[in-house]
Amino acid sequence: MPEPTVLALDVGGTKLATGVVGADGTVLSFRTVETAVHEGPDAVVGRLLDLAEKTLAEAGHPEVVAVGIGCGGPLDPDTGVILGPPGLPGWDEVPLARMVTERLGLPAYVENDATAAALAEHRWGGWGVDSLVYLTISTGFGGGVVIDGELFRGAAGQGGELGHVVVDWQGRECGCGARGCAEAYVSGTSIARRATEAVELQQRDISAPGVEPRTPAPSGPESSLAGLPVITARDVAEQARLGDDLARAVWDETTAMLGRMVAVIINVCEPALVVLGGGVTRAGAFLLDPVREGALRQAMPPAAAACDVVLSHHGDRAGVLGAAAIALHRLDETGREAP
Repeated sequence: MPEPTVLALDVGGTKLATGVVGADGTVLSFRTVETAVHEGPDAVVGRLLDLAEKTLAEAGHPEVVAVGIGCGGPLDPDTGVILGPPGLPGWDEVPLARMVTERLGLPAYVENDATAAALAEHRWGGWGVDSLVYLTISTGFGGGVVIDGELFRGAAGQGGELGHVVVDWQGRECGCGARGCAEAYVSGTSIARRATEAVELQQRDISAPGVEPRTPAPSGPESSLAGLPVITARDVAEQARLGDDLARAVWDETTAMLGRMVAVIINVCEPALVVLGGGVTRAGAFLLDPVREGALRQAMPPAAAACDVVLSHHGDRAGVLGAAAIALHRLDETGREAP
């Protein structure tokens, strides 16, 4: 009996990714394209499926048995409907699984992208642990939990929505409408926004207390970020590494908040591993080292002693591997046999 091959689709606020993935996690083909979320769900899904067909052709049109789809939540994994994620404005009640099945003629399974990536880390990360938490730090910020080898979904299927754990109850407004969510501080979007606010404050020569909470106060020489037309999280990391005071203040706040968040996760879940992934982790040790130190220092000693904090090895393909892992997992759950 040949091992099944699946098509994997990753829907993000900034980019779309598609891949053809074998049962052992081998990526046979991989493509990405800009999301252009402002065009609306119909146009984005059409572009995603066009990209998927090119990816299948690039892989030599293998016999694919299912499609896995990772997308930011909230969503309904049972019906495959997207329920208005903050990172995908306008995606309200979008029947994504049905749209994919109608176009490709294959069963399609939808899951929160970070939850899916957690399953991929457990299945193909090579960590050798039964319990882990995965955090994706990208356009948004989310998480997924695997406990004793089982994916945690919760009573409503949204379990592991760690991006909306409150780290500062009077803090910054989050895209979900609440205040002080972790996503409002550690996502790539938030890093860029806070740096932009700080540059504007510095240029206006006013103090920080009258603006959004925790925006770093403008002080010292003008930031090197001030000359950029658009500030990104990558710019903040690069300039912080080079010693820019303002960029460093934003970056230090980010790693401090993330370290506190990871400490909470360690205390609540007691995983053997917390894996960090997503585009912001391209900063490498400059992100990992302060987050790991802060998390293990603030967590309860027995839980901290049993846990480590690491970076994912999957890079830009983490989302596609997560979607593939979900497809294979759902096939196992339904008992569907590969051809």
